[in-house]
Amino acid sequence: MPLLYADLACRDAVELATDYLEGALAWRQRRSYERHLRNCPNCRAHFEQIRTMVATLGNIEPEALSPAAQQDLMDVFRKYRDDQAHDPDREPPGS
Repeated sequence: MPLLYADLACRDAVELATDYLEGALAWRQRRSYERHLRNCPNCRAHFEQIRTMVATLGNIEPEALSPAAQQDLMDVFRKYRDDQAHDPDREPPGS
């Protein structure tokens, strides 16, 4: 079933949030994502949190962060990346 007509699962919606904000989704994925947000208050709240975080972090200059904060952010990023790479149940978004 094409993604245009399929219901988007919350797990996929969470994974697509940053791609949506970056304008990286194909139009069918974007429409499916927007439809899901209209009908799912939990994913809508998650999206608003991500949008706020991106807007806030996008305005922080790296020099404004302490070395400890920079290291903490890098550790979180590396853990997330490693978790994603080693998750055998992870499917690509929209599949």
